[in-house]
Amino acid sequence: MSHMFLDSNDWLTLSFRLSMAMLVGFLIGLNRQQSGRPAGMRTFMLVGLGAALFVMIPLQAESDTNFATTNALSRTIQGVATGVGFLGAGLILQQSTQQVGVLKVRGLTTAACIWVTAGLGAAVGCGLWQMGLLGAILTLLTLSGVKQIRRLLKQYQRAIHAKSVIR
Repeated sequence: MSHMFLDSNDWLTLSFRLSMAMLVGFLIGLNRQQSGRPAGMRTFMLVGLGAALFVMIPLQAESDTNFATTNALSRTIQGVATGVGFLGAGLILQQSTQQVGVLKVRGLTTAACIWVTAGLGAAVGCGLWQMGLLGAILTLLTLSGVKQIRRLLKQYQRAIHAKSVIR
């Protein structure tokens, strides 16, 4: 039996996978909540947990062949990705500015984070917890690190612009 498949009586593995999926969601949700975004820790923890649960169901289901289970798992992952995409779409808001006809799209990063968290939860649910943790770390580096780089670049551009104005 592959490490991916589960015995329904293996409470330790079940608990570990579900807890890891929630931990991944917690880490990303904490980052988003601290930034004052519309979805926070609880939302991300539930998305990670839900994705893990959905992929663990076919991994526990009895079937005649591994192909049937793999096929069911593939369809489940596709359904999770689609469903979470719909959830993410609800986070994207268009807000009008004072200028007529100008729209500002907000919530794209949070929606993308929801989608990534579902993928990480699905990976952990399949027993790929190392991939889930590495993905969470890379997601957090992207959310925090890229923002810092962008701030540094803006400061650099302002400094260069200020020097060119003085001349």
